[in-house]
Amino acid sequence: QVQLVESGGGLVQAGGSLRLSCAASGRTFSSYAMGWFRQAPGKEREFVAAIRWSGRSTYYADFVKGRFTISRDNAKNTVYLQMNSLKPEDTAVYYCAAAPKYTIVVVNPDAYDYWGQGTQVTVSS
Repeated sequence: QVQLVESGGGLVQAGGSLRLSCAASGRTFSSYAMGWFRQAPGKEREFVAAIRWSGRSTYYADFVKGRFTISRDNAKNTVYLQMNSLKPEDTAVYYCAAAPKYTIVVVNPDAYDYWGQGTQVTVSS
C-alpha cells in the first residue's frame, strides 16, 4: 500500500504560480512512476504530467508544456508539480497517483494503483 497526500493548492490570479506537493508513505517510493492528473467540474479526469521512478524521464500534456514542471525527490518521498503562468482553465482538483515502476503508458489513469485525495487549484481571471 502507498498513501499519497497532496498539498499546495489554493486560489491564485491568472499568470500566477503554485507548487503542488505529494508526499508518499508506505512502500518504497522509488518503486513507482508518479503522475499528476486533474479534474474540473463536469469534466473527466485528465492527465497532466508524469515522471519515471528515476526522475530521468518526464511527460506532459500539451496544454501544460512550457508552464508546468514535474519533479521528484526520492529521498523525501515527494513529487512536485510547479505550475507557472496559470490560466483560469487550469482550475480543477489536482490528484497525484502512483503507478508500477515500469508502467509504459503513463498518461492512462488506469495504469495507476494509488491515488491521493486531491487538492483544489482555483485560478481567477
